[in-house]
Amino acid sequence: MSACFRQLLVALLCVLVLNVAHADSVFRITVIPDEAPTELARKAAPLVRYLEAKLGTRVEFTPVTDYAAAVETLINHKVDLAWFGGFTFVQASLRSGGKVIPIVQREEDQQFHSVFITSDPAIRSLADLKGKDFSFGAASSTSGHLMPRHFLIDAGFDIDKGFHRVAFSGAHDATVAAVTAGKVQAGALNASVWQKFVNEKKVDTDKVHVFYTTPPFHDYNWSVSADMPAAQRKTLTDALLALDRNTPEGKDILDLQRATRFVPAHAEDYRLIENAARSAGLL
Repeated sequence: MSACFRQLLVALLCVLVLNVAHADSVFRITVIPDEAPTELARKAAPLVRYLEAKLGTRVEFTPVTDYAAAVETLINHKVDLAWFGGFTFVQASLRSGGKVIPIVQREEDQQFHSVFITSDPAIRSLADLKGKDFSFGAASSTSGHLMPRHFLIDAGFDIDKGFHRVAFSGAHDATVAAVTAGKVQAGALNASVWQKFVNEKKVDTDKVHVFYTTPPFHDYNWSVSADMPAAQRKTLTDALLALDRNTPEGKDILDLQRATRFVPAHAEDYRLIENAARSAGLL
């Protein structure tokens, strides 16, 4: 075998290896399971297609079973991009030694709220929850547990002794279902999910209504690992920031994400949530 032929063979093998590697390259995203699995998959589909075009690689949505799994999959590099709530981001940041970075959040997440809902006409304030059955969402949910808990304590409500029973529904839509079905008299959830239920007429507001809305706080964001190459992080961030409601594709994605637009996110935005979690003994 001549030296020239060997060089040509090596070059062809290198091209083949690179092509195979590129074909197998997959960019994976996940989200905290704060809604039903079918709804999360529906919301992810157009975003996956958009990111495939922007990143030039195959993108897959990787569902997880609980909030802790979303944290672990990003920290362990099993996914490349994760949609976290504020508290989940704090947990991921602490677990990773600060190596989880928030890149964008919805404009709405800069002034986010939780709502307290009830089917009991006698409940008109937080104080009226005394002796009632109450449901939070998931234990690691920012807007379904941590911040509602924080504002209850701030209002002087005794979390440990004030309720007759406390339940954790696991997701915002499940909290609405529990209150609607009378399994609990009241519950707390993400204001955005509640508004979606109202807009889509999936809840009878004559029977279930909001009786308290929390003060604002920072919430959800898209986060990546600090190990992601800087060029890829910039391409990804720019792609999310470029989503525009004035285009059909942008409107479709942003409507499903319940977002006006995406804006830059910063780790320091979540100090209030970290402090609230420490005060509540959740960190």
